[in-house]
Amino acid sequence: MAVSPHLDDAVFSVGGTLERLGADTLVVTCFTGSTDPATVTPFGLSTQLDKGLSADVDYMALRREEDRRALAVLGVTGRHLDLLEAPHRGYDSPAELFAGRHDDDAVAGPLADALGPLLADADLVLAPQALGDHVDHQWVGAVVADLVDPGRVAWWRDTPYVLRRPDAAPMEHVAGQELAVDVTAELDRKVAAVRCYVTQVPFQFGTAEAAGPALTGLARDEAARSGAAAPVEVLRAGVRAAEVLAPLGGKRDREPSR
Repeated sequence: MAVSPHLDDAVFSVGGTLERLGADTLVVTCFTGSTDPATVTPFGLSTQLDKGLSADVDYMALRREEDRRALAVLGVTGRHLDLLEAPHRGYDSPAELFAGRHDDDAVAGPLADALGPLLADADLVLAPQALGDHVDHQWVGAVVADLVDPGRVAWWRDTPYVLRRPDAAPMEHVAGQELAVDVTAELDRKVAAVRCYVTQVPFQFGTAEAAGPALTGLARDEAARSGAAAPVEVLRAGVRAAEVLAPLGGKRDREPSR
């Protein structure tokens, strides 16, 4: 089970790994609830206006459909939780999204209630390290850490944030060994899946055409960093998670760079 904060995070970050894990994989996306146009805040509304969408469009419904198409490309199943993104929970500017979780943000309880039953039966849980410090990524990481034995969790390096800050530090609870998953054969389908997020790709990568080269370059850079011989996605995995992922590992051709 992969726990994705937003409708694209899991695919952007570990789309190749998801495809390699196969059809038994469930991607649960946490913050996908639609908003009431009559009560949405100016900043909340701006998150769709800046994508070229008018105020009367159900932005999240559009994004949920993008996610369904992306996961179908990878051959995995998705589920959408009806929780609101941070711009609709009192975070009122782009800067606030990356300035730490608000004390009065009460999303942890509902998030834990929704995820708890799903996580209980998962033999492997994938979740974000929260590189880049987005508050929604932090909430998901913190709740997963509270609910799941650390041995079952593999924490992914959040993309595209890792492209901007390759040396960003994960949250304190992120532990385990770094494990590189060979995604050589999956890169083309990952890029195809990423392109399904039509509303997001130009905003996150500059242009739709830039996404493929950026993700391919990242996979090669991660291989160089981890000492793998082929393009990889890198996760920090607990003991049991590493056992599940080990057969997917990239062959090393030298010692990792320091």
